Amino acid sequence: MKIAITAKGNSLSSEMDGRFGRCAYFIVVDADNPGVFKAIKNDAADAGGGAGIRAAQMVIDAGAQAVVSGNFGPNAFDALSAGDVKLYTVSASTVQEALDMFRENKARLLESATAAAHEGLKRI
Repeated sequence: MKIAITAKGNSLSSEMDGRFGRCAYFIVVDADNPGVFKAIKNDAADAGGGAGIRAAQMVIDAGAQAVVSGNFGPNAFDALSAGDVKLYTVSASTVQEALDMFRENKARLLESATAAAHEGLKRI
């Protein structure tokens, strides 16, 4: 099973990012072989709007069956759910800690979004 974990950096020792759509990287890990991973830069992180949906598509395209983060907005939640990706939340310091918590069944499976919808950046 492939798991995507939101991160501020590009390695297992990176700090986990609690934001799904605006994280800097997704660390995609093979749960059966946790030493094998791929860091994917989140091109949606700086988007003015639609970051959650664009980030969800990146995770789906990477073949992840699960994603671990701190919070998910409603658009990301809906897009990931439609792509048959399970959403989990943990409170972890690093990607490795989040992965360990997931593998030890300490991550909480989500049934709804954990953050409010955002309107993106507004110009004044």
